[in-house]
Amino acid sequence: MKKYTLLFIALFSFISTFSQTEKEKVQATITQNKIEGHIYFLADDLLKGRETGTPENKIAASYLANTLRGYGVKPVNNNVMKGANTHSYFQEIKLNKVSPIKRLVLAIDGKELKKKAVIKPNKMEITTQGIYLGYGLEEDYKGKDVSEKIVVIRSGGPQTTDARAAFGLIEQKEALAKKNGAIAVIELVDVNETIWNFIDHRFNSEKLEIAENETSKSTEKKVGYLWVQDENHIFAKSLEGKNAMNTKLMMEGEDKTEILTQNVIGMVEGTDPKLKNEYIIYSAHYDHVGIGTPDETGDEIYNGARDNAVGTTTVLSIAENIAKYPTKRSALFILFTGEEKGLLGSQYYVDNPMLPLNKMVYCFNSDNAGYNDTSVISIIGLSRTSASENIKEAATTFGLKAIDDSAPEQNLFDRSDNVVFAQKGIPAPTFSLGFQSFDGDVTKYYHQPGDEANTLDYEYLLKFFQSYVLAGRLIANDTKTPFWSRADKYEEAGKKLYGK
Repeated sequence: MKKYTLLFIALFSFISTFSQTEKEKVQATITQNKIEGHIYFLADDLLKGRETGTPENKIAASYLANTLRGYGVKPVNNNVMKGANTHSYFQEIKLNKVSPIKRLVLAIDGKELKKKAVIKPNKMEITTQGIYLGYGLEEDYKGKDVSEKIVVIRSGGPQTTDARAAFGLIEQKEALAKKNGAIAVIELVDVNETIWNFIDHRFNSEKLEIAENETSKSTEKKVGYLWVQDENHIFAKSLEGKNAMNTKLMMEGEDKTEILTQNVIGMVEGTDPKLKNEYIIYSAHYDHVGIGTPDETGDEIYNGARDNAVGTTTVLSIAENIAKYPTKRSALFILFTGEEKGLLGSQYYVDNPMLPLNKMVYCFNSDNAGYNDTSVISIIGLSRTSASENIKEAATTFGLKAIDDSAPEQNLFDRSDNVVFAQKGIPAPTFSLGFQSFDGDVTKYYHQPGDEANTLDYEYLLKFFQSYVLAGRLIANDTKTPFWSRADKYEEAGKKLYGK
């Protein structure tokens, strides 16, 4: 009789588990206490803002790896650390810590420009002709010879005046300058003193960059790139109509030292014999900006509760859930280092993937600045992939509404780790806290010492995390493989990656 009783209990347990709805599976693993535990630890003063390359950043990485281990998430099979016999959750990355330029001189027609920031350092000392090219976009180069000259431009574009959005155009403008043979770009930036101080702190202090192997060092000619404060574009306007100007630029005194940091990576194999060969990436960056200028209270630790302890906890939440209730597709969990230093961890990963990128059919990233509407979730790129309905359904299930990017002028899609996957062709939106505009309680906490764990609305966060986990499950179990929406700028890259 005892044997039959045990058999009945086991059978009942199996049927109960099998019959659980996707919503019930989500609710079974996510609690407000767990959420608070992760965020309060990651945003604690002990971790000193989790700056990439610091011991405190490594403490955070160890916490994440051991949390994944405790959930039953496995390390990627081919990831064996050097000198170790066991598989590791860490992907080690060698970075160069680059000191600020010790001597920087910039003069145009004899006028020395004082407030400048080096965006792309390149040791040089040259006096040459400068050419003013408006915004420095493709049409501005037509009919102009800029070979071996310095290009002087104004920031942004005809429809882009915000400094953050202007920063998103740098790669495009640098590529155009290089293509046309210029040796440097001087971009005149229309910002006030407050924003300039932020730019100055970020770009005239130590930088991190991915260290190149001796065998892979690029011999490609580099272009120097500087930003110069030009409030109301007074200086830029004075250059309009000038054919050329005498320009002197000197940059020297840059030192490099090597440091180590790490991405944290784990996986859970899917349950479907066919679909398990497709992977959904669940990603977030766990680094923040460290210690900086004190606020009015004297607090100098930038704790990064919203940015991005929340995003990190999003990934931990789905890792626990999928480890307990595996999905049809396989899951790859990646927690990136170095996002705040220029998407370094994610860029390193796509250049050195642990699994083939063409098996990664979706990247569900989570990154945050803040929120000013607790009735919504902001999905940066919601309408850009075929999985949008899965995400909307998940949000509605937990009493929220999924909306698309409410601040397109910020160019947010191209400013987080998702973009490096998108560039490879992998559909990759970013799941963010709800905002109707990029102001108010968003900018109040974004990259500020006040971004503390005790300032968050955890009732809202519970629904936020539940929505992410359910959305991830729906995408991972959908019989239809997600892809880019028709005519998206990354659709062609996706077709190439997947051989469509």
